[in-house]
Amino acid sequence: MADLHPASIAAQAAGAVDAESGGVVPPIRPATTFLRGSDHALVAPRNTYGRDDNDTVREAEAVLRRLEGAAATLLFPSGMAAIAALFRTLPAGGRAVVQSGIYWGTTKWLRDFCARRGVTLDEVDASDLSALGRALDSPADLVWIEVPSNPWLLSADIAGAAALAHAAGALLAVDATAATPVLTRPLALGADIVMHSATKALNGHSDVLAGVLSCADAESAAWQAIATDRHDAGAILGPFEAWLLTRGMRTLALRVERMCANALAVAEHLVGQRDVEAVWYPGLPGHAGHDVARRQMQGGFGFLLSCLVRGGEDAAAGVAGRLALFHRATSLGGVESLVEHRHRIEPHSGIPPNLLRLSVGIEDPRDLIADLDRALAG
Repeated sequence: MADLHPASIAAQAAGAVDAESGGVVPPIRPATTFLRGSDHALVAPRNTYGRDDNDTVREAEAVLRRLEGAAATLLFPSGMAAIAALFRTLPAGGRAVVQSGIYWGTTKWLRDFCARRGVTLDEVDASDLSALGRALDSPADLVWIEVPSNPWLLSADIAGAAALAHAAGALLAVDATAATPVLTRPLALGADIVMHSATKALNGHSDVLAGVLSCADAESAAWQAIATDRHDAGAILGPFEAWLLTRGMRTLALRVERMCANALAVAEHLVGQRDVEAVWYPGLPGHAGHDVARRQMQGGFGFLLSCLVRGGEDAAAGVAGRLALFHRATSLGGVESLVEHRHRIEPHSGIPPNLLRLSVGIEDPRDLIADLDRALAG
């Protein structure tokens, strides 16, 4: 069936089963090399060598391709590996326009990479379409945005950014890690490529490192270059990790629905609390970009939020230290709720010293709120 909703696609693993046994769970296929007959022809022509050929990986890619409504999908060993494969398609002397205030790991890598390759890198607040338009008065090769942004939770207008990028001769790539295809499908809004750190909510259990790229046009020069790069460099996800990813995605829609409801409840509770200066969450009507998020996110506003604690760095660190249910750990999108005092983890990234980033999981929201209240009360 071609018209299934995302929840059905994910729950059914896009129809993947064990054809040999009839099992409704597809098997793990760990082989790295494949048999040839006496005539030296491959017994299964689709598989030549494990560096780029694995049916378990293809099954996970098929789920993601259908969730995104994409022409093609490729998995990578991490989100950063996927980003690197995309940006390596830029020509020496090219130009990239990148949203400012996004995941610091992306920003740092791009600054170093573009400097090495002689690529002009312009960072701009892409949540401001006018600012993005001014940056694209000159031709560019690639525009990169993050929706919603981490940890500022700003919502760039994907359709508007796509129109501006294409007018400047550029491709638009979107990091939609904090949205997932359950909430936002950037390709349907005009993006050319969408990226996820599948480590996060796609897997959802904090036990897989993976990244993914999906495209609107599998015949484009950029996508062909990405596919060739992955094949030649061998940056493929392992079959066990791909199997775990597929297993995790089967509950994606349920997890995201619960996480979004919990995050909204937490955000609304924190607003107006005496010890909280500000709450950043796209689902709050007063948040910058709320209207854009409401247009391009379906079924919720995500599981990530940030708040500013009154009293400065030590006060914020103290709140994080007193939390019992929110684990103090890096990452986001798992079933467990996490908190991070970003300034003490990455003080060089410009994060406010009193900012706490919360990744809200699937626990009972009453317990999460009680945990925050105890920590804020000190």
